[in-house]
Amino acid sequence: MTDTTKSIAEMVGERPSVNNQDVFDELWAITTELKEKVFKRFTLQPDPCSARFQPYGGGEGTPSGFLSTFAGSEIDWLVYSWVGTPNTSFTNMHLTINVGSQVNIPHFGFALGTAPDIFMYMDYLPRVDTWADVAYADKYLQPANERFLQLRQDKRFSPFVSQDMSMRLFQTPTSHCYMVPPTDETIAIVRETAHEMLDRWLGWFDEPEIVPETERETMAARDLYMRQTICERDPANVIADKLFGKEYADELVKTLWGGNRTLPRAGA
Repeated sequence: MTDTTKSIAEMVGERPSVNNQDVFDELWAITTELKEKVFKRFTLQPDPCSARFQPYGGGEGTPSGFLSTFAGSEIDWLVYSWVGTPNTSFTNMHLTINVGSQVNIPHFGFALGTAPDIFMYMDYLPRVDTWADVAYADKYLQPANERFLQLRQDKRFSPFVSQDMSMRLFQTPTSHCYMVPPTDETIAIVRETAHEMLDRWLGWFDEPEIVPETERETMAARDLYMRQTICERDPANVIADKLFGKEYADELVKTLWGGNRTLPRAGA
């Protein structure tokens, strides 16, 4: 098992013309399966700020995408999206879910893509400083540790090490972040891991730990800062700049973190 330290842009540049339509379809199906589970559990409304991106781009065979955003009383911000050129090497899809400030359940981070091998990222984003609250890490991160160790021992899953320090900073010790060759077996593992992560996350809402009202404004501000920082500093943004132009890509990034949202924030 060798760590992958090349950037997504570098890997795509080395193999720019791999037809990944079938792999994209499989990964988008996994993302949609998770999204449907979430929508069965929560009442969510689409935010008008993303309506113009459904879809966007030049259509089949050219750089394209789909970006939808939602919010509700329990979920502060949900992004369900994809971007890229499925018939060539690069695609990227997201199901990122930020929780309202009334509970301290971690946010759900999830991304799949092709570069041209499968890029896989799944993590629980803490709402507290886990150095100062180890009990929080024991409760929310430790349950993912067994799968983390299992994948680390699977030589088909090469840990993806971002060149960007901040991207590594934002990952937890049990984050699943890998490059994976696309096969029926590896895609099955990706699907199993994805559902395991989401089902565990959904289960935490059965008995959530309530945040005192006096602390919710601070938590909401922290959540927004995290979300905006991660979106704006994502090294893969340079690919969107090349595909759609810097100005248009900046609008996509702003919509991803909710900089132009109209729906109220959850827990405020």
